[in-house]
Amino acid sequence: MSDASRRLSLRLSRQEMILILITMIWGGTFLVVHRAVQYSGPFFFVGLRFATAALLLAFFFRRYLAAMTLTEIKAGSLIGVAIAGGYGLQTWGMQTISSSQSAFLTALYVPVVPLLQWLFLRRPPGLMAWLGILLAFSGLMLVAGPQEGRISLNAGEIATLLSTLAIAAEIILISRYAGKVDIRRVTLIQLAVASLCAFCFMVPNGESIPTLSLPLLFSALGLGAASALIQVTMNWAQRSVSPTRATVIYAGEPVRAGVVGRVAGERLPAAALLGGALIVCGVIVSELRFKRKKAEQPVTTPLE
Repeated sequence: MSDASRRLSLRLSRQEMILILITMIWGGTFLVVHRAVQYSGPFFFVGLRFATAALLLAFFFRRYLAAMTLTEIKAGSLIGVAIAGGYGLQTWGMQTISSSQSAFLTALYVPVVPLLQWLFLRRPPGLMAWLGILLAFSGLMLVAGPQEGRISLNAGEIATLLSTLAIAAEIILISRYAGKVDIRRVTLIQLAVASLCAFCFMVPNGESIPTLSLPLLFSALGLGAASALIQVTMNWAQRSVSPTRATVIYAGEPVRAGVVGRVAGERLPAAALLGGALIVCGVIVSELRFKRKKAEQPVTTPLE
């Protein structure tokens, strides 16, 4: 085999395998959120969800809180603001679009990550990343339902697309600080900040505190526990998994959400399903890499 021979590589570490399991849980939360906003305003529910998660982590990690540092407060606050923006806009958008459609649109944050890295970190996307971006945005045109040669986006779809910027920022920030802070304390801070920001967003959105019905409380408790697990795992796993490599794993999220939504009775048009498939393909393709294979030497995957 010559030095010029090349192959596509996509390997998974132990941390990446655990992220896959977390993604399955994550994908199942879309339908719960979609149902919960029938009993509450979107930002109140997001605030309640993350307040529940923060209280759970405060109970389990209480012995570690005394050693909190300024770096951890800064990191947790920045990530928390990104989480509030991402989940808040996403939940607001679910008032007018289905959980399946929300999940596929949210997946667009994956190709956004390399674009943001190019813009802020001066790391231009490679060939496969550009191809993935092209596929993903082609899928967006179908999910959004083009009419008369133009893309037709309602308010919910626009809000969901804006949420992808915040979610992409969250992924990058987590990777930036993951190896420098205690993940237990940072996760608690980011969940508390996300909750506080979401409650503050209620004011410009004109929300009032709803009646605390059992469906709302059960949804907040269940999603709060899921959010705590998801955020701790993301912070832990991304200590050794790069932002772009982590995001390809999250490609399974909209697929899982689409399956759950269909079981629950949601039906997307055929064009939207095709668009969703293109988005997922774009996510995966953007993470494929050409690697050279040297003669008489085993091929290893370098740490990113």
